[in-house]
Amino acid sequence: MSDLALNEDGSRWFVVETHPRAEATALLNLARQGFDAYCPKIWKRRRHARRVEDVQVPFFPGYVFVLLDIARQRWRPIRSTFGVRRLVQFSDRPTPVPDGLVEMIKAREAPDGAIPANPPPFAPGQAVRVREGAFAELEGLFDCAMDDHRVVLLLSLMGRQVRVRVPTLVVEAV
Repeated sequence: MSDLALNEDGSRWFVVETHPRAEATALLNLARQGFDAYCPKIWKRRRHARRVEDVQVPFFPGYVFVLLDIARQRWRPIRSTFGVRRLVQFSDRPTPVPDGLVEMIKAREAPDGAIPANPPPFAPGQAVRVREGAFAELEGLFDCAMDDHRVVLLLSLMGRQVRVRVPTLVVEAV
């Protein structure tokens, strides 16, 4: 299927930028106007006021997808929808996302509606080495993976174990 191919009914997925933390509001109001909108979610551990809880949060904070046939549907009202900041567009027309992207994301969803997180790249306690950066060539132990594509390592620095956050891509197993 080419990048410009349409669904059977001529509709394509487009990106809507929302106001900060207003994805749910935008989804609700887009649905009230008859638009098919989608916001993929992931599970995230949140710590607040000495409590730890797992919550579903948007996979793309500040953005939702909307299914449109811009040749047949009135799409301009999306711009004034409560919760919506703007419809992502170049020039004066909305720009569609690549074909199959939203379907691929939906296919990865678990029964609870969230996209499962990738498993940690290493097992806790596994020996690892930092390949580049300030800690290049240092060896340590993998502690845990973070939400922002970083891992926490235990490195021996100045005679004691220190927890250090580094990008996952610069760490390799020993």
